[in-house]
Amino acid sequence: MPERAKVAVLISGSGTNMAALLYASRAADCPYEIVLVASNNAEAGGLTLAAAEGVPTFALPHKGMERAAHDQAMDAAIRASGAQFVALAGYMRILTPDFVSGWEGRMVNVHPSLLPKYKGLHTHERAIEAGDSHGGCTVHLVTAELDDGPVLGQTPVAILPGDTADSLAARVLIAEHQLYSRCLAALVSRETSPEHLVAQVRERALALPEADEVTSHGMPCFGIVKGKKFAYVSMDHHGDGKIALLVKISGPDEQAQLIEYDPERYYRPAYFGDGWIAMRLDLGRNDWDEIGEWLARSWRSVAPKKLTSLIDAADAF
Repeated sequence: MPERAKVAVLISGSGTNMAALLYASRAADCPYEIVLVASNNAEAGGLTLAAAEGVPTFALPHKGMERAAHDQAMDAAIRASGAQFVALAGYMRILTPDFVSGWEGRMVNVHPSLLPKYKGLHTHERAIEAGDSHGGCTVHLVTAELDDGPVLGQTPVAILPGDTADSLAARVLIAEHQLYSRCLAALVSRETSPEHLVAQVRERALALPEADEVTSHGMPCFGIVKGKKFAYVSMDHHGDGKIALLVKISGPDEQAQLIEYDPERYYRPAYFGDGWIAMRLDLGRNDWDEIGEWLARSWRSVAPKKLTSLIDAADAF
């Protein structure tokens, strides 16, 4: 099994969703582990539970601190834990845009409504007052706008005759405990799934002028239409167990420098020669902006001058 993704959980209270994530992580096939439980409330009951379960904890009360300074301290603790993802589980703080952007695509939240309905507080009261047939919960990626990130999963929960906000909340909480761990597991697994990785490369490669995709030697291959190839995605090629992007580089000196800089991520692709480098995608932690730049550079190295001249002219404006 690949190395488990490391997750930090932020709480402010009893931490029932944190506990659900933690106990789900104890399954042998769970793709994540909880490496930190942190809180803005030193008295949060979830901290006691986490500590009893052997999970490191961190608490920093926010009272008297500027929001940005508190977020910076929380962020430092999360990064020191080695966490690759952040799960908000009843963390009752509005996060600064800087904090959110630092975890873009890697921070999740569970919200007790079927978003986009009923963002914010008092979700169960609002659903009942509106005469809805169902309440429910949503797991979503966190963005700077409150309760507005891309939805990863939802579970509807029927509203029964005579339901109060409390009785509905109790059933929705059960649904949250079920949904959150599944969505988190799917998110962290997506980071290393071949389908997701190829899709990310494809999106960026085909955005380049006159680029197309074919299959070559069993690999997705990107090139100029009726022209040279500038990128391949190697997936367990010849049984090497790796998923990697292959792009063109300047030559053997650059190839050697990259491999020396990060031998875990970069390697010399068999059968491709000194003018190519392979960079592993299946390790996670991919900087897709940087990968897009690699693709653009590789494209430029094979593109006809008429295409690169057009790009240069456009960039000049």
